[in-house]
Amino acid sequence: MEVRVHGSIAEIAARDWNRVAGSAHPFLRHEFLHAAETSGSATENTGWHPRHLSLRTAGGALRGVLPLYEKPHSWGEFVFDWAWADAYRRAGLNYYPKLVSAVPFTPASSRRLLLADLEDAEAANALLTAAVELARQSGCSSVHILFPDERELPQLQAAGLKLRKDCQFHWRNRGYSNFDDFLSGFSAKKRKNARRDRRLVAEAGVRYERLAGRDLDDDLWHEVYRLISITFMQRGSLPYFTLEFFRALSRHQPDNLLVIAGYRDERMIAAAVFFESPTALYGRYWGADQDVNALHFETCYYQGIDYCIEKGLELFEPGTQGEHKISRGFAPQNTWSAHWLEQPEFFSAVGDYLQQEGRQIERYMEAVDRHTPYKTSPARPTE
Repeated sequence: MEVRVHGSIAEIAARDWNRVAGSAHPFLRHEFLHAAETSGSATENTGWHPRHLSLRTAGGALRGVLPLYEKPHSWGEFVFDWAWADAYRRAGLNYYPKLVSAVPFTPASSRRLLLADLEDAEAANALLTAAVELARQSGCSSVHILFPDERELPQLQAAGLKLRKDCQFHWRNRGYSNFDDFLSGFSAKKRKNARRDRRLVAEAGVRYERLAGRDLDDDLWHEVYRLISITFMQRGSLPYFTLEFFRALSRHQPDNLLVIAGYRDERMIAAAVFFESPTALYGRYWGADQDVNALHFETCYYQGIDYCIEKGLELFEPGTQGEHKISRGFAPQNTWSAHWLEQPEFFSAVGDYLQQEGRQIERYMEAVDRHTPYKTSPARPTE
């Protein structure tokens, strides 16, 4: 086996990468990651220096890849390790740079060990061992695998990484025939509140259109991007992804893109950007330039649920955080990350912390389960 480090995803042929990545997750596609790099979104200049690992057989066939970035900060990861960095600083040590295996700016769980054979434990171990060795050779403090698929956890633990538990709020399609069928499982009060949300937006004169990737020309993307930029600027930053990134995806991944746009008086006033796989919908960004009561809930959540029911999609992941999602029918679901730190004292201390944190997360999820809007709280699925 031969492991190589790549400073650009372009160094690996798209057909080879996509063969091991599969088609289940749009974020793992070569086209997505290539657009992130070539659009100036995920580059060394923005603190995402590609260091992708590839593993090939003696005959040159691609056996597996590990998307990997060297980073001088922790922005855009959605797994928070600022306290660890501060502890290193107070101890007179450098936490940055570090190595991170993740999809840039995308907190969606999916495979990180992209293997031609999903049961190839030898290849998984070789890639993880190579990541740790690369960290040591390049002066990185640590290796972090963010939002891996739950089925990869045993491989990550076997390689010596420590697991971190967190949670998001996801919606599951339980064979609903329409939105009213979905709401029929709510308690009467919560059902009334959801219908009121939708009514407020409709009475404000907002209508919605669904725009697939192929429908979005440069002018439409300019308007959508203007709206989502408003949300970022209200939080004191600029969008992680550039306008050219989205335009590139319209050209190369049109079937994975969906924009739900809200119009008032024939002018686009709100937009939410989604990504679609054969089984799931992923909410990513949204923005609006008018203040309409419940507009966010309708644009980002209810419209997405409508779409999933209509298309028969099983899962809707609307993004990170946001306990306001609970009353709209989203339930807690575990997410994971895995970590290796070179400094043994810190690695041991972090391991103890992660065990305590994991117990707190579990108690939190149990408490949240008691506040879902459903008459009978749905069982939490095991991925």
